[in-house]
Amino acid sequence: MNPEVEPSREKMACLQLSVPLLAGSRPKLTTVRCASDRQELFNRIAPVYDNLNDLLSLGQHRIWKRMAVSWSGAKSGDYLLDLCCGSGDLTFLMSEKAGERGKVIGLDFSKEQLSIASSRQYLLSKPCYNNIEWIEGDALDLPFSNGYFDAITMGYGLRNVVDKRRAMREIFRVLKPGSRVSILDFNKSVQPLTAFFQEWMIDNVVVPTATIYGLAKEYQYLKSSIDEFLTGKESEKLTLDAGFSYARHYEIGGGLMGNLVATR
Repeated sequence: MNPEVEPSREKMACLQLSVPLLAGSRPKLTTVRCASDRQELFNRIAPVYDNLNDLLSLGQHRIWKRMAVSWSGAKSGDYLLDLCCGSGDLTFLMSEKAGERGKVIGLDFSKEQLSIASSRQYLLSKPCYNNIEWIEGDALDLPFSNGYFDAITMGYGLRNVVDKRRAMREIFRVLKPGSRVSILDFNKSVQPLTAFFQEWMIDNVVVPTATIYGLAKEYQYLKSSIDEFLTGKESEKLTLDAGFSYARHYEIGGGLMGNLVATR
């Protein structure tokens, strides 16, 4: 591992639930706040994570992720970061953008997710994937120097970091001036019909499907993460307050998903 980006494991804090599943309104559940609880949760769902993503989004999450990478502005030869990388979908797409002359870091706090990502890297065996390094680390305390990256992506992680402002300031810090971050997540819709549909989906599709895998409770948690998330306008304000010069939130997936794009 490159000592310049060696993570500090003592600084691990509450991080993300980067699971792209449809969610809705406030549940009668206690929100998980402790890093160890979230790590255990992600380690439990890791073996079926990708299969469930495909099932529950009907494969659409792959389109949304390609859109997110495109909005990041990543290009050949760049140094790139994929935060809350999970099993590596966005990381691999970023790797293809950076090419063999570039470098990509996939950072997550779940050892099991990173293990799956590393295994996928080996099995897929594209030459450009040799530019990927996997790091167990903290999105609230990134182990990189200022202005280190040419572009950053974050998929299904921002809504669940304990301190969104701190996370955004860290992203701002490690980005080069003029570079972009592209953040894909659920859209907290202000439209009643869309919000109702999200709630219906988690109750009638997400949880029943997860139950087949013995993960009903784990996926029910997503209700609270959506309920506590920001609207598109609030996300833009959060980003601008962190110092970014430009921010735009795009609704995608029929308004169920959103992608925040910001320029440092």
